[in-house]
Amino acid sequence: MENKEALNTLNDIKDMMERSSKFKAISGLSIVIVGILASLVSAYIYFFLGDYHINTPSKWRTTIIVALVLLVVAFLTVFLMAYLKAKRHQLRFTMDATMRRLLVNFFVPMLAGGLLCTALLLQQHYGLVSSITLIFYGLSLISASHFSYPALRYLGYAELALGLIDCFLVDYTLLTWFIGFGVLHIVFGIVFMLKYERSK
Repeated sequence: MENKEALNTLNDIKDMMERSSKFKAISGLSIVIVGILASLVSAYIYFFLGDYHINTPSKWRTTIIVALVLLVVAFLTVFLMAYLKAKRHQLRFTMDATMRRLLVNFFVPMLAGGLLCTALLLQQHYGLVSSITLIFYGLSLISASHFSYPALRYLGYAELALGLIDCFLVDYTLLTWFIGFGVLHIVFGIVFMLKYERSK
């Protein structure tokens, strides 16, 4: 009996330590919504441009503007739904050390990838820009997963792998973005909800 109580105490301590070092307010539904928005944006750009290949300055300008708007909307969606989930389930949602580590580990690779893409676009080297966005986004997710749900790293691995494949498929920029930022988010978000949120 004493051994069982000791084991339960250790498990409680472990759970408390994990809750204090991991950000658990991420919403699976927000991941699905981001995927749907990215899919709609990819479809809009495809019909606006008329093909999968973004290979001129004017096409890239249009794509970048739309992509930046999507990025802001996606971030606000994830942030708002994380806040609502935290409030609903009494989870921590403060700018503490855990959230700062999560944000730093996510945004440092994103910022590095964004600056690299900007440099390539300014020099009109368009070929690998889509690959770089997927690769650095994947690295951001893998890095941030250490401070949130470990399962996020699987989405990161998928984005990273798709980005590397995209290096050899430069004529299908929008298609790989559609798969990476759209389909993968929808699939992962649904799996995430079934695994982590179904019983809550």
